[in-house]
Amino acid sequence: MKTRFLVLSAAISCAFAGNVMALTKAEYKMQKDQISADYKVNRDKCAALQANAKDICVSEAKGSEKIAKAELEAQYKPSAKTTQKVAMAKADAAYDTAKEKCDDLAGNAKDVCVKEAKAAYVKAKEDAKVVKASSDTTKDKAEKMNEVKKDARTETREADYKAAKERCDSLAGVAKDNCLSDAKTKYGM
Repeated sequence: MKTRFLVLSAAISCAFAGNVMALTKAEYKMQKDQISADYKVNRDKCAALQANAKDICVSEAKGSEKIAKAELEAQYKPSAKTTQKVAMAKADAAYDTAKEKCDDLAGNAKDVCVKEAKAAYVKAKEDAKVVKASSDTTKDKAEKMNEVKKDARTETREADYKAAKERCDSLAGVAKDNCLSDAKTKYGM
């Protein structure tokens, strides 16, 4: 009975370990080629669209390709650096698509949309830096983490403040002054 249990445990362990193992060079190349082919198919689907809808579609296709390539690279050569690249690819793709979606708007609404997209991008970018710093194995890791987190909070807060300030621009007079004052207080500016 114990022997069966050990054999079963070993078999299950091997099955799960196969999913974690890095890719061979041939598998990597094959998947990279598939990603390029998928991008071309997705981009070609955009041809039927018009104006900004087409731009959004192309941006989404490019973003999907960029993310898939970064994830493939992280699977092929796992490291903190490639993990950060995946997070940055996702942030870049989301930001580029969000900016394209903002093009459908006009005036202050467009400006607010762009600033909010930028704030989300900055937050994602800073989060990626924190994740990379957390994988540091040096003895001064805690000091580096504190510095990276502090910088991330500052960058995120400034980007959020700019978006809030832009939202206030649609107001006038006392309402605008109150809005700006509230934004400065909220974001410590």
